[in-house]
Order: sequence, then C-alpha cells, then structure tokens
Amino acid sequence: MTEAAITVDGVDKVFNVGSADEVAALEGIDLTVQPGEFVSLIGPSGCGKSTLLRLVGDLLAPSRGTISVFGKTAHQARLDLDYGMVFQHAGLFDWRRVTANIELPLELRGWSKADRASRSSKMLDLVKLSEFGRHYPRQLSGGMQQRVSIARALSFEPRLLLMDEPFGALDEMTREHMQLELLGLWRETGTTVVFVTHSISEAAFLSNRVVVLSPRPGRIHSVVDIDLGDRDDDTREDPAFFAKATEIREALRAVESFGEVDGRSHNDRTEI
Repeated sequence: MTEAAITVDGVDKVFNVGSADEVAALEGIDLTVQPGEFVSLIGPSGCGKSTLLRLVGDLLAPSRGTISVFGKTAHQARLDLDYGMVFQHAGLFDWRRVTANIELPLELRGWSKADRASRSSKMLDLVKLSEFGRHYPRQLSGGMQQRVSIARALSFEPRLLLMDEPFGALDEMTREHMQLELLGLWRETGTTVVFVTHSISEAAFLSNRVVVLSPRPGRIHSVVDIDLGDRDDDTREDPAFFAKATEIREALRAVESFGEVDGRSHNDRTEI
C-alpha cells in the first residue's frame, strides 16, 4: 500500500487556551492526502484553512490529535526538507538578485556554489524566467515574483508543496496565467500540493479534490472530487468545469447557511 503524503488524525486546534479570548479554530479534522495529488482547502473566512496548512507545515502544533507527513511527524518532515511553502506575498529579499533568492534555501543547506548555480538555472527554466536571473525582485511584476517564490520552494525538490493563497494579490488575468503555470509544474515534478484559496473557480480549475470546511471551529463538511483531465484555458468554458464549480458553491452555501457539518462522523477519515 502506498504511504500517504499527509495523514491528519483527530486534530483540534485551540488558540489562547484557558484565557478569555480562547478560540477553537479546528475540530475533529481527519484527512488523508495521497502522493501526487492536488488538494485545495476552501471555506468561509476564519474557518481554519490556513491554520490547517500551518499545522501540516509544522508552523503550529495541534491541541489534540496527530499529523504525519510521509510517515513522519510534521516536525521531522520539515527537518528532512520534505516540503516547501509559498504564501500570498512572495517574500523575496529585495537586496538579493532573483538567482540568489532561489539559491537561498540551498545555501542554508550547505550546497556548493556550483551545485546552487546549476539548480537555480534549472528552476529558472522551469518557471520560464531564464532571462531574469540577474534582476532584483523590485524589477519584476507580481506574477513573476510569485514564480520566483515557487521556484525557490521547489529548489530543493520537496515531495510536498504547501500554498496559502499564493495568487490572491494578483489581477484576474495574471492569476489565470499563474494557475496554468502551476499545473504545468505540478505535472512535471509530481509534487503533492495542498492549496488554500477563497476562489471557487480556482479550486475547481486546479484540484483533484476540494475539501470544504465549515465555519469556525472548522470541520470537514464535504469533499468534491474533480476529474477534468488535462486543463487549459478552454477548460474554463467546459460545462463540466461549471458543474464542479457549482457543486463547490452549493457546498459552501450549505456550510454558511447552517454552520454545521453534513452529518459525517468526525471519526470517518476523509481520503484525498
């Protein structure tokens, strides 16, 4: 049996435990993500999407339950460089050229200068920015900066990519272009992707499956399976795409109307 990329087992997350402003962010999360999948998390604002991503990324610790990444604790997986992370803001260092930004994780991990240069060149080719290696981030558009951020996250060949609304600050046309770029990278590298978004169309276009979370405390309301084949710009006009977007929208309306899960037992594991 193939080892799961991510296993979330009975996870709760409570902030400020025991204080007057205690907040239950997540409750009873059971989730399994298989290697090579592209899974999106969507739900109302404040439902815990980003919190769940950060728990998987070992940026937060669960209040209850366990998380494993490729059979290891989330902490060990981070130490073993099993995943990279990309956020809404590219987080590039303005004083470092594009190539130096991409090479930074490799530099911190002790790669030789020659190996760093070879790897950054390959990553620039991958994200179609070969001509911009000597530029500074301020000389690039927002979409180009995000491509550099993705190249940096993939530079050390992680098996898992965690993405928190990476295209949220981009204009619509750039966002659609970046979605196609990301799908191309995903197909080429075989990396498992977990992607947080507020956009129904983005989730439908990118994902194998979409996990819909309920309002806080976030619980898994439903999972929408998506099989649209190889996607391109024409996919956005496909009736099957509209049907899946509608299915996601109806699930979101259900959780926002009733603020409750759909009767699924919290002990039932959601296979992704």
